[in-house]
Formats: sequence, structure tokens, C-alpha cells
Amino acid sequence: MKRTLLKTIALGSFLTCSAAAMADQSDYKLMVIEDSITAAPEFEQPFNSCALNVESKKYDEAEAVCTKAIALLKQSRGPRLKVRELTSFALSNRGVARLKANKDTAGISDLYEAVQISKNSLVSHNLTRAKEELSL
Repeated sequence: MKRTLLKTIALGSFLTCSAAAMADQSDYKLMVIEDSITAAPEFEQPFNSCALNVESKKYDEAEAVCTKAIALLKQSRGPRLKVRELTSFALSNRGVARLKANKDTAGISDLYEAVQISKNSLVSHNLTRAKEELSL
């Protein structure tokens, strides 16, 4: 019982992190994990690296590390709601990277999937922005 409780607490704090948005020049919102103390390093590094690579206009690298973050999140056994939210954020970030790399179909697909997972206002903003930009 005690061991199970400790395991539950550990998993709870494992993904307890806050995500913040950083705006790039085109007004897309990129999400990053702010709380490095409680965020798992294996998620935090690729997650934040994706946003930084988009900011640096390294779109192919951004896409690759976002894809890695998404794969890691899919394997996570952390709190379901937090994993879903972070997956949505990672998909949104990857969608922005793909749009910036002129991979419009893949980018818009990521953004639609992100909104289906979590109707977060930042994710919804990115989808709306992309639809305006692509005249959809």
C-alpha cells in the first residue's frame, strides 16, 4: 500500500509542470515546459528544444525533436490529463515547425489533431492562425 502510494505520488509529480507560451515573429504560440524541477528531463529537453529550434528557424530539427517528444509522451505512464495536454502542445509546436518549413498539409494536420486532444486556447490560436495564413 505504502509503496503504491509513493509510486502514485512520484508519477503525479513526474509530469506536474507548467507550460508557457513563447510567441515567435509570426504570432504563432510555441509552448515550453517552464518548471524543470518537476518535469521529467526526457520530456523537457525535446519539448523545449522544438520551440527553440522553431525560433531559430531550424524547422527540420524542430520537427524531429517534437516527434521524439510526442513518442516519449505516448509511452508515458504519467497522469493521463497532463500527458494529453503535453501531447497536444507538442503536436501544436510540431505543426508550427512544419508550417514554417512549408509542409502545410502535415502542419495543419498536426494542429487539427492537437485541438482534438486538448481545446487549449494556445493550441486553438495556432490552428486559427494557420487557417488564416493558408486561407482555409
